[in-house]
Amino acid sequence: MKGAIARGTIRTTFILGLYTLVQAGTLLLVARMLGPYQFGAFAGVAALAALLGTISTFGTNIVLLGEVAKAPSRRGQILPYAIPITLLCGGALLAIYFATCLLALRAANVPWSMLLAIGVAELWLQPLFGLATYEHHGLGRVAGSQLLKTLPLALRLVAAAGIFLMRANNPLVAYSYIYPALSLLALVFAVRTLPSAWPSPRQWRLPSVAELREAAGYAAIAITASGPGELDKALATKLLPLSMAGVYSAGARVIVATTLPVNALMASAMPRLFRERLDHPELTSRLLLRIFGATLVYMLAITVILWSIAPVFEWLFGAKYHGLDHTLRWLCLAAPGLALRMTSGTILMALGKPWVRVGFEITGIVVLVIAAIAFTARFGAVGLPWALACSEWAMAIIGTALILDYMTPSRTRA
Repeated sequence: MKGAIARGTIRTTFILGLYTLVQAGTLLLVARMLGPYQFGAFAGVAALAALLGTISTFGTNIVLLGEVAKAPSRRGQILPYAIPITLLCGGALLAIYFATCLLALRAANVPWSMLLAIGVAELWLQPLFGLATYEHHGLGRVAGSQLLKTLPLALRLVAAAGIFLMRANNPLVAYSYIYPALSLLALVFAVRTLPSAWPSPRQWRLPSVAELREAAGYAAIAITASGPGELDKALATKLLPLSMAGVYSAGARVIVATTLPVNALMASAMPRLFRERLDHPELTSRLLLRIFGATLVYMLAITVILWSIAPVFEWLFGAKYHGLDHTLRWLCLAAPGLALRMTSGTILMALGKPWVRVGFEITGIVVLVIAAIAFTARFGAVGLPWALACSEWAMAIIGTALILDYMTPSRTRA
């Protein structure tokens, strides 16, 4: 990879490396502090909130990124309706989140006040924070926006360390209650560091039908893209004993962390893909080949390494997480598929084909749910990593085929 994208990828990889270190520290502290039983409960309800939170902005975050990447002044056309729609959509999703937790995840047995704290953070505050980081991204501050995304996690790391050192009687409740305060602090900082202030409530408006239609595709891809990455943890809470769900969730978080350079690469390439996909299709096709090649080579290498050092993670998480190395090795089957799915999905979005991405990722979610229910009933805890692998590779194959079809000469000339 050459040029600005390669330099941006290196800078962003460094920033995301910091993010991964903070994420790893938070994961280890929270997992050891809660133990596999409580961690399984927390991971399940938090994953559900994070999944629903991906559509709180109703896709306006991606619209904002695309428009600001073209011309920074266009933020004034998007933010006046992006902010209120996030608040309205987030409120509706909060009700859905509560109902789902109480009816479908009763095994998690968490207090309603804790559900409210997590819901407010993930369905209102984090989506608003996401709008600010996407605006930074669209302004060309790729590495800076990724560094900004580290802030909420860094605050959670400090909070988890404090709770761990104080040996709170109920660390699960204590950690959950501090969630919204940390998200609010990160939101204020993100907005204050933008070149221009956000519009005041007097400038807010509802989006037009055309604006809703444009954003709707991105909203759909947001939840389908996050679906396999979060839904599996919620399914673990429902289908497995909570202690096993905690072990699975810890392993799944480790696997996601390995996609760090892939995220950096795609974050760096997105602004260029948005700008050049129509005017320079041949250059775009060559860029896509390089992206796919780099992604596949990296993920195959990191999967072999992760398989070899899996026992180290069981030692890091502690004796209570017995069997984590076994789970992690089975999850390695999903890792290359996960990266290729993320790459092809992001490319389709940048190429202006959000509904195509929605189609293949819905297929993956259906495969995940069906396979998870069938495999866990037949094979127990090991069935969930198998189901995730089936889902990720199904999406990877379909998504890659769609990109290759786009890259054919007849398509690029069209």
